[in-house]
Amino acid sequence: MAVKTPRDVALQTSVIITIMVGLGSIIFMLFDKHPINFLGLVLLLAGTFASAYLTIYWSVEKFIYQKVKIIYKTIHRFKSTKDSRRDIKMNEDVVEKVNRDVLDWAESKISEITALKQTDSFRRDFIGNLAHELKTPIFNIQGYILTLLEGALEDPQNNRKFLMKAAKSVDRITTLIEDLDAITKIEDGKYDLVHARFDIVELALEVIDSLEQRAKTANIRLILKNPNEKSIYVLGDRSKIEQVLTNLLVNSINYGKPEGRSIFSFYDMDDTILVEVADTGIGISEEDLPRIFERFYRVDKSRARHIGGSGLGLAIVKHIIDAHGQTINVRSTSGVGSTFAFTLEKA
Repeated sequence: MAVKTPRDVALQTSVIITIMVGLGSIIFMLFDKHPINFLGLVLLLAGTFASAYLTIYWSVEKFIYQKVKIIYKTIHRFKSTKDSRRDIKMNEDVVEKVNRDVLDWAESKISEITALKQTDSFRRDFIGNLAHELKTPIFNIQGYILTLLEGALEDPQNNRKFLMKAAKSVDRITTLIEDLDAITKIEDGKYDLVHARFDIVELALEVIDSLEQRAKTANIRLILKNPNEKSIYVLGDRSKIEQVLTNLLVNSINYGKPEGRSIFSFYDMDDTILVEVADTGIGISEEDLPRIFERFYRVDKSRARHIGGSGLGLAIVKHIIDAHGQTINVRSTSGVGSTFAFTLEKA
């Protein structure tokens, strides 16, 4: 059934009233034996229709306006009367329009509430994870100091050992704070990038050289897959990309398998260079992949606690690549290995 607008209601009601007045006038003249004055009757009916239409139209508009104004005040938090009245057009379905506005308002509020819940959930997770990351080194430091105070300080064979362990825990806290500071600066837009032309192959070799001893200790071979070590020039912040390569390579070493490999590869993608860091490590399960770049998210939590780290390495990597206007992704098979790939603008 078609929905009637206020104008339709006013028009139909006016027609009915005019017909009733016309019939009444004709009947009155017939019973009173007066000749029917057609011109006067037409003028009477025209005046009746106009008066009825305007009166009904104004009454309906005022009634709807008063009701709708209450709704709009609720929706728009006391939206001005003038603005609300302009929204009412008597030639359209006012009720349907208000219904749409209410649904739109409700949907926006639901979206806001959902976003607030997600933010609150993220805040709780973040605080919980941060507390957990700080708790271990702080408790370790506390234990080492208490041991020294209880007599180990006077023991030349033990005092240095416990001081070194305490220093290692302090370094872990320092790394965590520095990583948190880096992420905060990136998100606030205070992490200034210095774009320049540099050789990504040369940088990769420097990173491999700096981590060679760590890889040997883990019995992992570092490989640069680039025939003749040909130079490849890209545009970006060299120091930040060095941090990206270091974090990815450290990650591949930490989660690698003995006698495994960590491999740097480069691919020309027309306007960009694709950089890949692949390993033959423990891999990442399919359910963990979507969350791999989240702060403090760890795939192998038991092993991750043992090897240390802030739990922010991959989050920092993602932020730095995003800041360069580029993309990063990961593909992995549990038990086989993982490959992190990101793009850089070609110089």
